[in-house]
Amino acid sequence: MRHKTTLILATALCAASATASIAANNARISKNAGQICIASNGLPNHAMGRFPNRGNPHAVSAQRIRVCVPSNPKKASQPRWIDRGGIGIALNGVMIRPEAADCWDPSSPRGFSRNCASGWRLEPMGPGNKFGLDQNKAHVDRRGLYHYHGMPSGLGAAKQGTLIGYAADGFEIHHAGGRVKSGYRLKPGKRPSGGGNPGGRYDGSFVEDYQYTGGSGTLDACNGGMLNGKYVYFATAEFPYFPRCLYGTQAKAFR
Repeated sequence: MRHKTTLILATALCAASATASIAANNARISKNAGQICIASNGLPNHAMGRFPNRGNPHAVSAQRIRVCVPSNPKKASQPRWIDRGGIGIALNGVMIRPEAADCWDPSSPRGFSRNCASGWRLEPMGPGNKFGLDQNKAHVDRRGLYHYHGMPSGLGAAKQGTLIGYAADGFEIHHAGGRVKSGYRLKPGKRPSGGGNPGGRYDGSFVEDYQYTGGSGTLDACNGGMLNGKYVYFATAEFPYFPRCLYGTQAKAFR
């Protein structure tokens, strides 16, 4: 008989504001036949900011999420950058999607659109909070899906030690605070201007404002490293915040 383990992570009331409740968080983790599966309604186990807001026009709604990843992922020799879709899922059942769908577009009235011909991808965690992120570094897409762009402060009881979730390829995602250090740095100087380029100094407004320099004691280009003898990804307070590339195969449900 196959052994199946199911863990109910949390059932807590979450609020769209201090006074308006949405619904209860409902997330379950099951482990069976070489897979780890998380099913949830996509709502967090902590308070949310108010949506819609100035930077985000969408309202939060409960979802039907079920994603499965291998419990024994294999690390390839080369990673693959994931610029669309989910990079992982937190233990509370909220999706992790660090990249944005919008790019610099000088032909758009807003200055950005989903036309990414310019090659300058907007960074949701950039200055000015242009994406309307709440206090847990999350916002909402057009489907009503609440999702994280940076490490949330409100995971609370949903954490298991430093483990906060699983990446789309099955490797664990941990948050170890200052014990780990990102290998990315802002590029010096200014961006090129003209010819569809935004100009201005490299200030973190775009993904391309950063470069991976590595160095002793830093994480790899996918924000990964060794923990207790195994390879894992990390959430960091600095860019890239979560892994932006994967060393394993992105599970279909995240694409």
